[in-house]
Parts: sequence; C-alpha cells; structure tokens
Amino acid sequence: MLEQIEFTTKSILAKSNNFKPEVGVILGTGLGGLVKEIKAHYVLPYTEIPGFAQSTVQGHSGQLILGELGGKNVMVMQGRFHFYEGYNMQQITFPVRVMKAMGVKTLCVSNASGGMNPAFKVGEIMIINDHINLFPTNPLIGKNINELGPRFPDMGEAYSKAYVSLAKQIAQEHNIGVSEGVYAGLTGPCFETPAEYRYLWRIGADAVGMSTVPEVIVARHSGINVFGISIVTDLGVEGHTQKVTHEEVQQVANEQEPKLTLIVKELIKRIQH
Repeated sequence: MLEQIEFTTKSILAKSNNFKPEVGVILGTGLGGLVKEIKAHYVLPYTEIPGFAQSTVQGHSGQLILGELGGKNVMVMQGRFHFYEGYNMQQITFPVRVMKAMGVKTLCVSNASGGMNPAFKVGEIMIINDHINLFPTNPLIGKNINELGPRFPDMGEAYSKAYVSLAKQIAQEHNIGVSEGVYAGLTGPCFETPAEYRYLWRIGADAVGMSTVPEVIVARHSGINVFGISIVTDLGVEGHTQKVTHEEVQQVANEQEPKLTLIVKELIKRIQH
C-alpha cells in the first residue's frame, strides 16, 4: 500500500510540475459543475493515473483536476468510485490516501441523497454533521499501517464542526436555505424500499446515499479534516415515497448545483490551515 501510494503520488507530481494541493474535493452525482469555477492547471484522466480505478457511472466524468479555487490549490476528483461498481474499499478510498501524501489538509465531499426527514423537500441542501456506516465492511479492516494513521481512529467529529458552522454562515449571507443532518451510507445500487427508508429514519439518519462514508473514514484516519454536503434529490418520507430514476436524481442535483458550488467555493476561500 505504501509503495503504491508513493508511486501514484510521484506520477501525479511528475505530470503536474510538483503541484502542491492543500484542499481535496470529491464531486458526486450531478455536481461536476464546480469545475467551471476552478482555474485548472492540470487535468489528468483516471486512465492516466496508476492505481486509480475507473468511474463507470453516468454523471461521473472520471478525471483529476489540479488547480486553484477560492485562492487555494485544490485537487478535485470529478467523479468518484463506488462499492456497487465492484470496487473494494481500498480501491474506493485510494485517492484520499494519495491526497494526504500530496499535502491535502481538508477534504470537501459532495453527493446526491434520498431524504427521510419529513421536513425536507426535493432539492434540499443538507450540510452533513455526522454519518452512519451501513456498508458491510470498513476501509480500515486489515493490518493497520501506522504511517497512514492509528489503529483505532476517533470518529467523534467525522465532519468538522467548525466547517459546518462556517458553511451555515456562508449560506445565510447569500440567502441560501440549508439544513443540517446525518447521512447514512449503503451499498446500493438499488434505491431504498419504503421499509428501508422507515428503518433509516428511525435509527437517526436524515438522508441516505451510496458513497461518501468510506472516503470520510479514510480521511479522518489520515488526519484530514472533512466538510460534507448533500443535495436531497428524492424523498423517502413515510407515506410519501416516490418512484425515482438516476436521471431524475441528476436533474435535481444540476438545478441546485450553483448554490452548492457557491457554498463550497466560499468555504475553501475562508478555511485557515
């Protein structure tokens, strides 16, 4: 693992003239438009990065962008990898290991989710303040590599409270309505049944998706601070569950994307490392 991380890191540095990012960004379904705000210096397709898996999902472009956003050097994944694509947890989270090796101190993750909170509406922007890991495994299972992080990492603040407060302040300044809540991570690729939505709401989740949790676990294991934000693209509220398609999820995410982009860009600008 250490050799692979080092090899991939050196490969990216060689192709980017030793570019040094301080913020990493992982863009989810329908949220790739943030790249329009980036002053891109280098764009590397995942196919050209040793050790990177390939994104197979519609709406995930599959390229790494190194550039400037909010006055900071950023490393942006336009498209992520998912457990349901057949990748293992180490493959899904490998880019986060590389981000750490390249100097990233903050990770911003975004996703599209289904909402169980009755107060939510379609298009709700939810700042993630915690998560529930319902994947059948964990990216840290196996022999711990001490150079990468501790055997038993604390997850008491998986999502930085300071970043949550800052994002809410930014949203208020720009009259953007946001909520705050808990994200549950499941494998997918099915959307949830009405009974599963009820179960998730009753165990304390406000929204559910098929990503994010593995990357956040590895980021925290690595000592990287995390900000997470989700667009609620469909509702699984008890008695009001609707039939949903991936295309509809993308459409809602695209409509709300400018607001999310503004919050993330301004947050990155104001972060003090």
